[in-house]
Amino acid sequence: MPLSEFISCVDTAWLRMDRPNNLMQIIGVLMFEGELDETRLRAGLRHTISVQPRFHQRAVLEGGSYYWRHDPDFDLDQHLKRVILPGEAGKLELEKLVADLASTPLNHQRPLWDMHLTDTSLGGQALVVRIHHAMGDGFSLVRAMLTMMDNTPEGSPRPPSPEPLDDSDDEDEEDCHQGSRLVRAGLKLTGSLWSKYVEVVTHPTKAVDYLKTGRDLASELCNIATLGDDSPCRLRGKTTSTKRVAWSEQIDLPDIKAVGKVLGCSVNDLLIAATAGAFRHYMQEKGDDANKVKIRALVPVNMRAPDDEGALGNRFGLVALDLPLDVEHPLQRLYTVRDRMQALRTSLQPVVVLNLLHALGMAPNAVQQQAVELLTAKASAVITNVPGPQQTLYLAGAKLRQPLFWVPQSGDIGVGVSILSYDHKVQLGLITDKKLVPDPDRVVERFAVEFEQLLLLVLMEPELLFDPNGLDALLG
Repeated sequence: MPLSEFISCVDTAWLRMDRPNNLMQIIGVLMFEGELDETRLRAGLRHTISVQPRFHQRAVLEGGSYYWRHDPDFDLDQHLKRVILPGEAGKLELEKLVADLASTPLNHQRPLWDMHLTDTSLGGQALVVRIHHAMGDGFSLVRAMLTMMDNTPEGSPRPPSPEPLDDSDDEDEEDCHQGSRLVRAGLKLTGSLWSKYVEVVTHPTKAVDYLKTGRDLASELCNIATLGDDSPCRLRGKTTSTKRVAWSEQIDLPDIKAVGKVLGCSVNDLLIAATAGAFRHYMQEKGDDANKVKIRALVPVNMRAPDDEGALGNRFGLVALDLPLDVEHPLQRLYTVRDRMQALRTSLQPVVVLNLLHALGMAPNAVQQQAVELLTAKASAVITNVPGPQQTLYLAGAKLRQPLFWVPQSGDIGVGVSILSYDHKVQLGLITDKKLVPDPDRVVERFAVEFEQLLLLVLMEPELLFDPNGLDALLG
C-alpha cells in the first residue's frame, strides 16, 4: 500500500459524518483474565500496523479531496495509553470510561485510533479501543484486531513485516471521484439478491447503466425516500454529547442455535427479537404504551465478497427494520422479525444505501449533512451483529475473556445496539444518549430474559410449535 492514497467516497462520507453529539467512532472493550505483557502488546501492535498501514496514516484534506497519508511523526505512545479507573475499578467505572471516550473526539491530526489499557477488579485488565468509522466497518476492524491475537498464551513469532505494496486501486479511485463505480467489493448476500446482481460485481463498468435502467433499484430508492419518520417516544429525540454504555451477561451460542433450529429462525433473528423485547419491557417499565410505538432500526448488511481478504474500509449497506415493539408475545415477535428480515435480505436496500453513501462522499459536505438528517429521521436505533472468532484467543499472554463493542449513530439517532459472538458465547453492548436512555443497564439486563422466554417455549411446548392450531392458541 502506498504512503498516500485517495480515501474512497464511502469512507469519505463516514469521515465527514462526525457531529459533536454523535461521533463516528467504533468503541471496543477487550476484557482479559490477568495482565497483558506490555512489551508483547506493543510488538503485536507494530505487527498490525505493518500489515494494515491505515493505522499509521492520517486523513488529510487537499484540493477538495481526502487522502490517507503517512504520518511522519507517528508515535505509538500517542495511541497506546495507560489509564487508572477510580473507586473500585469495577464494571460501573469501566462503563463510565467507555462512555466518556465515546463522547471525546479522536485527534484528527494523528491516525484515527487509540487504545487505553487499564486495571480492573473484574479479574484482569481491559483494553478500550477507539477507531474512526472512516477507517473501516465492524467486519474489517474485527479482522484487523485478530492480527494481534494468538491461539495460545505463548503465542508464535510474528512473520516479517511485508514490503509495502502499491494496491491503491488507482483506476477504482479515479472512478470513485468520477461517480462511475457502483461497488468496490462483491456482495456477500444470499438468494435472489446475489444471483440478480452478481453482474454488477463482475462488470463494475455496467453499474451506472444498471442504476439508470433498473426498475427494482429505482423502486427501492423511492421506498427509502418515502419512509415516514418514526413515532415520537423516549428512544428518539434531540441528542446530546453525553453517552451511556452497558453490556449484557453472556449467552451460550449453542443454545441460541438450537432454539433457532427448532423455531426455523436464524441466530440474527433471535437476537434482534430479544433486543426488541428488551426495549418493549423497558418502555413499559417507564409507563409508556409500547403497543403504540412504531420505530425502525438500521441494520448493517455485510457486502464483502466471500473471498474478500479483509482490507480495511466500509463495505456494507443498511436495511431499515421495523422493530416489533408493539407485539406482546415473544414467539410472535420473533416470527415477525424473521419475516421482515427475510424480505429485507432479498431487497435492494443494502445496494441502494451503499450507493447513496458513495454519492454523498462525492457531494459537498452541506449536501451530505442534509441528506444524513433526512435519512436518520427515519430510524431510532442502529443494530449491528458481527460474528467473532469461536475459539479462545490470547493477547500478549492474557486470555481474552469477553470482547465488546459499540457502534456510532449518525444524525440524532440515540441508541446503538451491538451484538458480538466469541468463543461460543454472545453478548450485547448498548450505547445510548444520556438524555434519551440514561439507564441502558435496565435494557441489557432484560436481553437474556427475553431469550430465556423463547427457550422455555421450545422446552415446554415443543409439539405446539409444529401444530398450526396449537401455535395459534399459543400466540393467543
